[in-house]
Amino acid sequence: MNLSHIVSKMDGLYEFDREPVSRKKLQGGGKFAGLFAGEHVAATEFVIGAFFVLHGVTFHDLVLGLLFGNMLAVFSWTFICAPIAFRTRLTLYWYLRKIAGPGLNFIYNIANALLYCVLAGAMIAVSATAVGLIVNVPIPSPSDILPPNPGWILITLIIGFLFTSIAVLGFEKLSRFAQICSPWIFIVFIAGAVGVLSRLGVHSNLDNLLFIARTKIWNGIAVSGQEKFGLWHIMFFAWFCNLAMHIGLSDMALFRYAKHWIYGFYSAFGMYLGHFIAWICSGVMVAAIGRDMHPGMMAFEALGLAGALGVFLAGWTTANPTLYRAGLALQAVTPNWPRWKVTLTAGMTTTILSCFPIFFMKLLDYVAIYGLILMPIGAIVFAEFWIFPLLNLEQYQAEKNKKILNWKALIAWIITLVICFFMPIHLFFRWLPGYFIALFLYTGLQFVRRE
Repeated sequence: MNLSHIVSKMDGLYEFDREPVSRKKLQGGGKFAGLFAGEHVAATEFVIGAFFVLHGVTFHDLVLGLLFGNMLAVFSWTFICAPIAFRTRLTLYWYLRKIAGPGLNFIYNIANALLYCVLAGAMIAVSATAVGLIVNVPIPSPSDILPPNPGWILITLIIGFLFTSIAVLGFEKLSRFAQICSPWIFIVFIAGAVGVLSRLGVHSNLDNLLFIARTKIWNGIAVSGQEKFGLWHIMFFAWFCNLAMHIGLSDMALFRYAKHWIYGFYSAFGMYLGHFIAWICSGVMVAAIGRDMHPGMMAFEALGLAGALGVFLAGWTTANPTLYRAGLALQAVTPNWPRWKVTLTAGMTTTILSCFPIFFMKLLDYVAIYGLILMPIGAIVFAEFWIFPLLNLEQYQAEKNKKILNWKALIAWIITLVICFFMPIHLFFRWLPGYFIALFLYTGLQFVRRE
């Protein structure tokens, strides 16, 4: 098989990049359950759940915060993202072009793709901690910004190539890969947590489990250098850690394949298996190794090579759909490129970024920042789709009037971010008032007289 034949095959992987998904390509609910479980029972869960322990969360605040925060996330996918995707059958990146014009669409898509590349790079880095443990390559410390050694660079480059190879194959292959891997990864989280309970002093009959959880794991004491978190931090983080995907509407790329908007509830497979149970399990594992932020070591100490493999696969299943979204974002600004080439470019960028440990060592703050940056666009699209018809405002003016750039959308985006930057509240809480600022600002600007 020569290179030209391979390229021809790849060009045939059509993903409805610039037009609505056809009815015969719609997917059943099982695909979405597997995809969400695979993406959110993932490598980042080893980091996030562990960081909650390091930030001194109490057991009571953790459980209540995750219960309600994840419920709000599921509702956001179901009632905000999925209905718009179901009705338009378009990706956000192509639908936004109708609203904001190709100029603003270009700016947003570049920003979106770069932010997703950084996030996928963090997932590659987490998987690299497992591989580095096996091949005896030192992993970065929490204070490292640059790659710590040539071995770390080599590992991340190899893993990045493997992850990208799946992402270029498209939605169906992503969901199938996730369905195969997610049950195994979930077992690693559960078995890993159970396997280290004895180190923490839990008896075989589990009669002191709750006491150990409150005193040795989530004991309310933050480690040196880490801010203490409470109930509201946990609730809001669980809600907004996927802000760009649900309220920010990037997961229109997934739900455009849904047979019904109610499929948004399948996001609960990711939230409550991953962002509840898996976060709790990773907290148990990091407490058992002395609160050392080393995802590979956490799983290896609990389950040996099986645990390290679980961390590796967890990074893979999470990076895949993230790279897929990045590729779709870039697709809208590279109209002459097939999707697989764009995704390959995004994968190469991601692989380079994954060498830098700062992205996964500062994951909580990064997740908050990237969601905040993209959030106003979700509000603008929501206003255009739902509020404009109620107020008899003209939709899709940029497309109808052949405008290069919708200045009202750009102004709303910039002003919202500036206001959010100066808000005198914690970073985790800024997005919610920011969303309503963008929503009302963009809608209000429609009543300003045209020049």
